[in-house]
Amino acid sequence: MIHQYRSNGYRIVLDVNSGCVHVVDETAYQAIPIVEELLGQGVEARDRLAGEVAFRLGIGLSEAAETVEELLQLKEAGQLFTEDIYEKYIGEFRDRQTVVKALCLHIAHDCNLACRYCFAEEGEYHGRRALMSFEVGKKALDFLVANSGNRVNLEVDFFGGEPLMNWQVVKDLVAYGRSLEEPHHKKFRFTLTTNGVLLDEEILEFANKEMANIVLSIDGRKEIHDLMRPHRGGQGSYDEVVPKYKRVAESRNQMNYYVRGTFTRNNLDFAEDVKHLADEGFEQISVEPVVADDTEDYAIRKEDVPRILEEYDKLALEYIKRKKEGNGFNFFHFMIDLEGGPCVAKRLSGCGSGTEYLAVTPWGDFYPCHQFVGQEDFLMGNVDEGIVRTDIRDTFQGCNVYAKEQCRDCFAKFYCSGGCAANAYHFSGNINGSYEIGCELQRKRIECAIMIKAALADEEKENGL
Repeated sequence: MIHQYRSNGYRIVLDVNSGCVHVVDETAYQAIPIVEELLGQGVEARDRLAGEVAFRLGIGLSEAAETVEELLQLKEAGQLFTEDIYEKYIGEFRDRQTVVKALCLHIAHDCNLACRYCFAEEGEYHGRRALMSFEVGKKALDFLVANSGNRVNLEVDFFGGEPLMNWQVVKDLVAYGRSLEEPHHKKFRFTLTTNGVLLDEEILEFANKEMANIVLSIDGRKEIHDLMRPHRGGQGSYDEVVPKYKRVAESRNQMNYYVRGTFTRNNLDFAEDVKHLADEGFEQISVEPVVADDTEDYAIRKEDVPRILEEYDKLALEYIKRKKEGNGFNFFHFMIDLEGGPCVAKRLSGCGSGTEYLAVTPWGDFYPCHQFVGQEDFLMGNVDEGIVRTDIRDTFQGCNVYAKEQCRDCFAKFYCSGGCAANAYHFSGNINGSYEIGCELQRKRIECAIMIKAALADEEKENGL
C-alpha cells in the first residue's frame, strides 16, 4: 500500500507496510501509482513498465526507464511496494498471552475545577464523589504485580478528578510500590496528571523524586483556558497555575513533563495556543481535539475539519521555523519515530486497554480504561476478585487494525494502531468501529509529522550534519 501527498513543497511517498518514507521528484511522484497499478496486474517487465509510464506521463522513454529502474530497485530492497507481513499472523497475535502492565488509578473522583468539556463530570464519572483509600490502592498494586508475569517495568498513573485532592494516599502508594520492587523483581514508573491548583513546593519535590512524568492541564491562552477550565464559582484558573507549571518545567530541566491542553470549537485557531505555550517557555506540549457529542456548543463538527487541517499545516510550519531558529519545542502529535517506532503489538492494537492496561475506581472496580469508567457494561471486576468478566477482556484483545473495516485501507493504521477504542465505541457503538472526525485529524497529524522530518533532514544536510 502506497500513500502519496504534497506538503510544504515536498512530494512525499509512504510505503505503508514497510514504513519507509521517500521524498521524490515530480516524475517519480506521478510514476509511482502507475507502476503500483501495473505490478498489481502482474506486469513486471521493465520495458513494459517504462513504456506505459512514458505514454501516460508524456515523457521520453529514457526518462521513464530511469525512473522505473529506481522504483524497482527500491522494491527489491524492501522499501517500496511491499506486502503486508502482519495480517497472516493476526490469529496468533489475537490469541497471544497477555499480562497487565499498567494501571490508571482514579485516586480521586472529585475535582476542584469545573471544566466544561470534562468527560468525568467534574470527577464523578457518572457516580458519586469519592477518594481512593490506601487499602484499595494497595490491593490494586498487588493485583498489578501478581498479573504482570515476567514483565519487570510496570506503569501506574495517578489520575482523577484531581489526584492532589488525595495526596497523602498518593505518597503512601508510591512508598508501598517501591517496597514491592526488590522482592518481586519489578520497577514501577509512576506518573501524575494534575490541574495544578493544589501544586506546591512540597508536592513538586516529591514528584520530582518519584514521578517519571507529570502531565499539567492547560488549554493555552488565558482567555481560552479560563473559558473552559474555571473553578466551580466561575473564576478562571490560568493565573494561579501558569507560574506553578513554569516551576515544574524548570525543575525538571524541560524534560519528563507535558503541558496538555484541549482545543474545542471555541479555539479552532489552536496553533495560537500552542505558540502561546511555547512563548511562555514550555518545551513539551500536547494540545488535543475535544471529543464530545455534537449537541455540545464546544464540540468539533464535521464542517470544522477543513479549518482544523489547515491549522495543523500552519502549526507544522511554525514548528519547523522555531526548530531552525534554535527555540523549538516538542509537540506530542508531531513526534514520530520513522527508524524504530513502536513494537508490532502496539502497531496493531494500540494502548492495550482492557488487556494490558486497566483503570481502577476509588472503590476498586476495574474498567478497560478511564473513559469507560462508570459504564456498567464495561465493569470487568475488582481488586478483591480480580477480572471476573473475562469476556470483556477477550473482546478488547480482539481489537486490532484488521478487526476494523475502516482501518484496512488506511495509510495511518500502523501509526494510530486503530485509534481510541473508547472514542470508537462512543461514536459507533462498537470498539471495532471508528470515530470519523478523529481519524481525519490523525491522518493529517501524521502527514505533518512526516513532512517535518523531511524538512529538518534537509536542514541538517544543508548544515553538513
